[in-house]
Amino acid sequence: MTVRVMLVSPAMNAALREARFDGDAPLDRAGERSARAAAPAVPRSGAVLSGPSERCLGTAAALGHTAHAEPALTGWDLGRWSGRRLDEVGAAEPDAVAAWIGDPSAAPHGGESLRALVERVGGWLDGTGGAAGHGAGDGSVLAVAEPAVVRAAVVHALALPVAAFWRLDVAPLVLTELSGRSGRWNVRLGRPLATPERP
Repeated sequence: MTVRVMLVSPAMNAALREARFDGDAPLDRAGERSARAAAPAVPRSGAVLSGPSERCLGTAAALGHTAHAEPALTGWDLGRWSGRRLDEVGAAEPDAVAAWIGDPSAAPHGGESLRALVERVGGWLDGTGGAAGHGAGDGSVLAVAEPAVVRAAVVHALALPVAAFWRLDVAPLVLTELSGRSGRWNVRLGRPLATPERP
């Protein structure tokens, strides 16, 4: 069955502004305002899912949706680096950061490797994006998912080398659409839902 999977990256929060490995921080007021402003631009869908983070669930709510938390859309598990700033980690553990960026199978933080992230998200995507299990009679799924999850989905959908993940950027409140089925996906990249609000 052909499905349409619409991935929305969540709104901004303080952790993103500080370049932190997000430890499940909620939206801040500016992010919530931006998501509310974007709500009219969100396409309709047969099912609405969300990563289980406060940021994703809060964005879904601000967009006017009650979303089902989908464990497969959990953000990238960065283990002991969660909640820390990238520059802090880079200064304290330069070799570990180099390994993390250079080897898709490395997980020096004790969490999930990049390869494992892409495999997890790809498995969810190839399972028709969860459409059958969540009442999407029209074969469409709208999911609010962390930027790393969106990037992993694109890498998998286009059968890109895993290292291509590092070359993809996903801004807050951007819609990425994937249509097709396991082994054959088309991708429509990066349509902003609203003009980003300045802090």
